[in-house]
Amino acid sequence: MRLVKIALAAVITATTAAGLLPAASAAPDPDRTLMRYATATWRSFDAMVDDTTGLPADNIAGNLKAGTRSAYTSPTNIGGYLWSTVVARDLRIIDGQEAYERMSKTLETVAQLQRHEDSGMFYNWYDPATLEVLRIWPENGSTVYPFLSSVDNGWLAAALRIVASAEPRLGQEANALFESMDFGFYYDPNAKADVGLIRGGFWDEPPPGCSIVGNYRDRGPDVYYTCHHYGAFNSEPRIASYIGIATGQIPPEHYFGPWRTFPADSCDWSWSDHGGIGEWREYLGVQVWEGAYDYRDMYVVPTWGGSMFEALMPDLFVPEATWGADSWGINHPLFVQGQIEHGLEEAGYGYWGFSPSSNPAGGYREYGVDMMGMDEPGYTSDQERTSVDPGFFTVDGTQCRLPKPPPTAYGDGVVTPHAVFLALPYAKAEALENLANLAEDLDAYGPGGFFDAVAVRSGTVAKRYLSLDQAMIMAAIGNELRHDLVKQYFVDDEFREALRPLMAMESFLSRPAGD
Repeated sequence: MRLVKIALAAVITATTAAGLLPAASAAPDPDRTLMRYATATWRSFDAMVDDTTGLPADNIAGNLKAGTRSAYTSPTNIGGYLWSTVVARDLRIIDGQEAYERMSKTLETVAQLQRHEDSGMFYNWYDPATLEVLRIWPENGSTVYPFLSSVDNGWLAAALRIVASAEPRLGQEANALFESMDFGFYYDPNAKADVGLIRGGFWDEPPPGCSIVGNYRDRGPDVYYTCHHYGAFNSEPRIASYIGIATGQIPPEHYFGPWRTFPADSCDWSWSDHGGIGEWREYLGVQVWEGAYDYRDMYVVPTWGGSMFEALMPDLFVPEATWGADSWGINHPLFVQGQIEHGLEEAGYGYWGFSPSSNPAGGYREYGVDMMGMDEPGYTSDQERTSVDPGFFTVDGTQCRLPKPPPTAYGDGVVTPHAVFLALPYAKAEALENLANLAEDLDAYGPGGFFDAVAVRSGTVAKRYLSLDQAMIMAAIGNELRHDLVKQYFVDDEFREALRPLMAMESFLSRPAGD
């Protein structure tokens, strides 16, 4: 049930008149509404960027005051700002010269950042004003052990490809940075019996806790790899896999290495969420458990935590649903449908869109639809961490873990607008209605567009903007209003020839309810 508007009505009317809140009645045309959202979202980037270095902060308060900018940034944040600048130009929010000058300044700064010399990779945290690699966390003084993340470097690399294609005057600079990045440095060829996986990243100095000493390229000194690989296929690290495969740094067989679901032909994986359905198939000599989870009579290839970000952020750049018509083309719309049904029907929040975001109670947290995630207990959609444990049954019916009683109610659900924007290609009308309801019913919209998250029952809003989440919104709107412009800039013939045949040869077991 949507929340009842009471005293907020006058505030909403005044805010709409000021041009900050795009009420549905003021702009009934969907594309005009999306343009208003994009224009407001761009304001947050304009406020987050350091004028001298051209680097964005990780986040800024909802009032967009410069003094509230965070004193740290990441490769993902920098990449998100770059592709958002391209989108802002192509939507004519800014002109071509301003976009060029912004991107030129940022690329000049990126070229100055300290990197891991042998891999060409960037560290995870820098001071956007001084450019120093962070060793002390600005917010609490804790020690930072400089880390080089595979997925964060993937998003920066994606942005460099986009800039090189979208702005030929910067092609040489962007390509030089892109070509210096070796994603094979993350690729462990012996991760599984028949194929390798990528690591979460590495440290180039000994870190505390678990690490694996090695060097997959045998170039330079050993590094300290994370003890985990990225093993879930339907998750955001696949952008690093795609880039590595397309550049020849990672073999194409790796596409079939990560798990679609964990095998349910025995109890070996019964610690995971549930068994679902599945069967073994072989692609390029790699044994693949083609699995899917049953959720609300649909069969869906899950993400690790059940979040929209994991499932659909790579789809902003790669035409997965087109290239993989029998895999991603079926699964993406089903994943969106599952999120909608969870929010509106199963949990009864009246709103939907669950993904890692700011926690309205403070800090940052993962949110998702538990039953569409491989992890147990997985991400949850509410503050109370209401989870579902259906037990684990093999495909032949063997019970490996007892189910627990389903929840009788859900608590204070947390919706993040970036998750809703990611759904635009698959449920545009539903997404726009959901966004309008968030803006009209809750205090969820400010001078930089939608605030990062809102707890919908209590009305508690995380009134800040995150570069990553705002960048997803900009890319999603750019694709929707300019015929997949972000994908067109990102994908070239070499990329298409390397990835499209892999996606085309696979069929998921995903299927809609009733099929």
